[in-house]
Parts: sequence; C-alpha cells; structure tokens
Amino acid sequence: MISGGRLRLVLAMALVLAATRAAFAVPPVPCDTSVGSCWTPPLVARWQYQLEGKRHHYEDTGGINVDICAKPFTKGPCVSPEVYDIDLYVDSNITGDGNFVVDTAAVDAIHARGRHAICYLSAGDIETFRPDYQQFVDFDASCNHCLIGKPFSRVFPDEFWANINNDRGQRDFMLQMVDARVQKCAAAGFDGIEFDVVDAYAQGTATTGWNISEATQLAYDQALANLAHQHGLTVALKNDLGQLSALMPYFDYAINEQCFEYEECDNNPPPGYPAWVAAGKAVFTVEYRRAPGRFCAAANAAGYNSIKKAGNFSLYDKPYRSCR
Repeated sequence: MISGGRLRLVLAMALVLAATRAAFAVPPVPCDTSVGSCWTPPLVARWQYQLEGKRHHYEDTGGINVDICAKPFTKGPCVSPEVYDIDLYVDSNITGDGNFVVDTAAVDAIHARGRHAICYLSAGDIETFRPDYQQFVDFDASCNHCLIGKPFSRVFPDEFWANINNDRGQRDFMLQMVDARVQKCAAAGFDGIEFDVVDAYAQGTATTGWNISEATQLAYDQALANLAHQHGLTVALKNDLGQLSALMPYFDYAINEQCFEYEECDNNPPPGYPAWVAAGKAVFTVEYRRAPGRFCAAANAAGYNSIKKAGNFSLYDKPYRSCR
C-alpha cells in the first residue's frame, strides 16, 4: 500500500511527466499541396535503395541505374522498382571529391519512366563528406563542443552522432540545416524524403555521447515530418521502432533496415508495422545479411515491400532482389 506522502510524490512526478510530454507535443502539419505534389506511395510498390554509384557507370542518369530489372523471390520474369530511394547528391565516385552535384539527372530519368524518387538525408548524424559539414564544425566550436558526438559506427567512421537537445540551441540548428537540405530536395523535383538516424535516444549515451530522452527524440522527429510537409514532400519514418505508433500520424510511409534479421518487424512494440499497413501506409524494408529465403515469404504475407541488398551494407545498384 502506498503512503499518502509517497502517493503525492508519484502523482507529482506523473504531472511533471505529462507536462513535459505536452510541451513537446507538436500537431501534425498536412502536406502542402500548394508547393508540391505530396505524392504518397501505394501500399504495394517495389523499391530500390541505391545511395552509391560507380565511376563510369550510369553517368547520364546521375550514377543511378534507372533501368534495373531482376527476377524476384517469387520467380517469373524480371521486375523493376517503382520507387527509388537515392541520395540528394551524385556520388563523388562519379563527380570527384569536393564536387557536389544535386542529382536532378537521376530524378528526371526516374520520372521519365513514370516512377518516383525519395531523397535520402541524414537528420541525426553529422557526415564529414557533405558540403555543409563546416557549418556543423563551426557551431560545435561556438558552443564548446555541444553538437558533434561519437562516431556513428565502425562501418561508418566518418559520421558522428548529433546532439538534438536544445540547451544550447542544438536542435534549432539541426532543423535549420535539415531545412536547407529539404529545400534542395524539393527544388530537384524529388517526391519524398527519407530522414535517416532518427532514433538516437534508443542507442544510449555510451553509443552516441549524448543523453537524449524519448520525449526529445519524439519532438525532433515530429518537427522533421512537419518540415518535409511544409515543402510539399511526403516523408518516411526510418526505423525508430519504439515510436512507431506515436509517429504514425506524422509520417506517410516507413523504411526499415534489418527488421527481419533482428526479429523486430511485427511487434516491437505492438502493434508495429502491421498497423501502418492496416492504415494504408506503405512499409519498405531492406535486409543485408539474411537470405531472401529467410524473410521474403513473411514480408510478402505481411504486405511489406522488401528487398535484399549487399551483405557488406554497400548500396550500389546491385545486388537488387525484390521479394515480390
């Protein structure tokens, strides 16, 4: 039995928590059709994930293989993607280091084939190879190193976790930088946005270098979705399994990496991605280290749009194998 004093403390803490959550609550902003097409992918749509290009390959289409066709897991003739998730910029393997070219060539070629392009942007880490990198460095120096955290991973050592707390204006700065990138996506004619690295709170301080709360992450991700909609672009929620339900009203579709490998696709936490499918929101998944025979049947049964890419996490045009 809880004593009166302890009960009052519990109630007070609950009120503080509720107030904190309310302070972070941001209403969803509908996609602005006056400034963009606000395209939404159909529930069933094959996709391709190509963020890298090779020198002397597909240079006329910005390094993207827009005519790729491969036999699916379900056999039969080769199939092509209807949705391409590509980087904002042409790969430096094609343009040369330091030459930053927005990939309008790929977007135009994709549209010419009656397909759609999603613009890949990182919104939660700081990449040393981007043209705006120095602005992150300058802000970090001005706030006594309050922004740039630990390396993202051993696989991606040239990326660093960003601090999205706002005690020194970090979140405001990050949203300002992301906004500038989204404007480039919109100007290039992209149809949607993928914001990557939007679940730092779930990784923990030991990984990121920052103490980021669930409420802080939720507020940041909500702001990202609203920002995309303000520019007439639809938006994908990347991973962030712990906030799928809370963020579903804000995002138009979902993208997930390795949820079958880690057995997280359906119920982490419930109701998971099945609720998105039930709501008519497409779910795109990619596996790297699990063979199609170990996930495609389940993906197809669940109504996901799933593909197999390279086991070393590279994202060139091939390998590309769609489950459907």
